[in-house]
Amino acid sequence: MLQIALASFQIFLPFSNSVKYILLGVAIFLFLVAIFLLVYNLYKYLRYKSSVARNEKTYLDGTYVEKKTTSNILLKSVAPTFLEITRKEQDSKIQLMRKEMEKLEERLTPSPPSTESLDDLDSNPPLMPRGKLKLSLYYDKKKMALLINVIEATDLPAHSHDPFVRIKVFSKADDPHSSVQTIIHEWDTKVVKNSRNPVFVESFTCTLKESQLLSTSLKFEVKDFDKYSRHTLIGETRATLQGLKTSKTLELYEDLQEKTKDAIGEVLISLKCLPTAQKIEVGILKFKTSSLSTISERDVYARIDVFTNQHKQKHQKSSLRAKSKVTVFNETFLFGLPDPGKTHCLILVSLYETIASGRKLIGQTSLGNQNTKAEDGHWELMMQTLRQPVAKWHPLFI
Repeated sequence: MLQIALASFQIFLPFSNSVKYILLGVAIFLFLVAIFLLVYNLYKYLRYKSSVARNEKTYLDGTYVEKKTTSNILLKSVAPTFLEITRKEQDSKIQLMRKEMEKLEERLTPSPPSTESLDDLDSNPPLMPRGKLKLSLYYDKKKMALLINVIEATDLPAHSHDPFVRIKVFSKADDPHSSVQTIIHEWDTKVVKNSRNPVFVESFTCTLKESQLLSTSLKFEVKDFDKYSRHTLIGETRATLQGLKTSKTLELYEDLQEKTKDAIGEVLISLKCLPTAQKIEVGILKFKTSSLSTISERDVYARIDVFTNQHKQKHQKSSLRAKSKVTVFNETFLFGLPDPGKTHCLILVSLYETIASGRKLIGQTSLGNQNTKAEDGHWELMMQTLRQPVAKWHPLFI
């Protein structure tokens, strides 16, 4: 072997014999170093594998205790089994989801004459003072115009930073006896920075016939501005136009109350239980609103969220439809429903309309077996007629 190596060196390296022997010695030394490193790493690997096997065996026996190695590395005690740890994590997640479900049920439960808004959540205690709002109303009979003047707000809560006022004009022109209303106008005042007593002095005008005054009401929402459009509701007040005399200014200085919600339309929903497949079919059939709120340039779509046993499934959306007095969807969506007789289920249906800046919530409704609102019997009818769709109208709240 040595002769072969020397022959190769003689062919390719025209050096003296002493140089060739030096290079050969260096090569042999590097080869031995490589062999040593390989054996050393193999030894470390085998030692590591054996220690891992011992730790796993000790862990499974439930006797793994806290130790301290020579390099001062603390090994944490893992006496509880994986199943116990996983069970505790699941219990904590279920408790958190249950609290969120209870909050959602409270928001979606209407109380006469109205209940909380679905968009703006307020954590203030019910009896906590929310401040006052000063405004004035004037109806010009000749011009058939209602002038709304928002003057100022006073004594807002300490957490209020950048307040503004949102004005909504509701009408029941289609059916004065119906609980369903229509938002015919909506405005926002300017935002007043860092003030608990903001002065607005802004006026808004809308066209109204004198015969519409009795079926028209106003809602003033004082909100704390948020740059991400998640404005916090501070309080609200309402005003009816029944006592408004023509050509006379009506001044109001009202206390701000808790948030409320209003029925602004109805949606026809069908439910079908498929026990063999362990699924539920939710159908969005029609959406009905007042003709006054119809805007032909806008499209609407429905979003369906389903919660089963405090677990939120992936939401689904309908396709876009042109907004009209009666918007027809006729679309169905499948969701998982294991053990329909025992599974707690909540279905939340939200209607949105498209606007230039994105989307705007029209209204929401909920149904299921979670007692989220007054019993309408829809879920019970579905359970009595398995594998058959059952349709029912539900009010939309905003």
